[in-house]
Amino acid sequence: MKQRKSFLLACLAMMGILLYACAPSDAKLQKEVNDKLSTAAPGVIAEVKGGVATLSGEVVDDAAKSTAEAAAKGVKGVKSVTNNIMVTPPPPPPPPVVINPDDIVRNSVDSALNAHGIKGVTATVANGEVTLTGTIAKADLKKVMQAANEAKPKKVLNKLTLQ
Repeated sequence: MKQRKSFLLACLAMMGILLYACAPSDAKLQKEVNDKLSTAAPGVIAEVKGGVATLSGEVVDDAAKSTAEAAAKGVKGVKSVTNNIMVTPPPPPPPPVVINPDDIVRNSVDSALNAHGIKGVTATVANGEVTLTGTIAKADLKKVMQAANEAKPKKVLNKLTLQ
């Protein structure tokens, strides 16, 4: 009876050792989970300790967060998943470009040129595009271009002659 009990205990101990030895290592599980995450949820990584996968990173919505968690849970050998993924929505689109009407652009450019004391430059505006013509000193070119661009035209065509 004692022999049978000892034999049974020895068999159970061997089975436990074999089962433990057959369990995938944390490093192997971590590689498998990260391989799966690289396609399911780029930008998310996993760290595995004791068979528990801890996910971290950023995604754009809750669906991507859930997808990453499901992918990690789908790896054989993962006991549980701790989902520390942050949901950060994409930034809002930039505001639309404002293009002023032709008469406002022309008045704005003319006013700015006069304010800077620049003479000899003519600004014509058609379909939101400012065409600058005339002759100016090279030193005044930056002021003229700045004045034209501050009026928010679609485009500035520089046809000025520099002295």
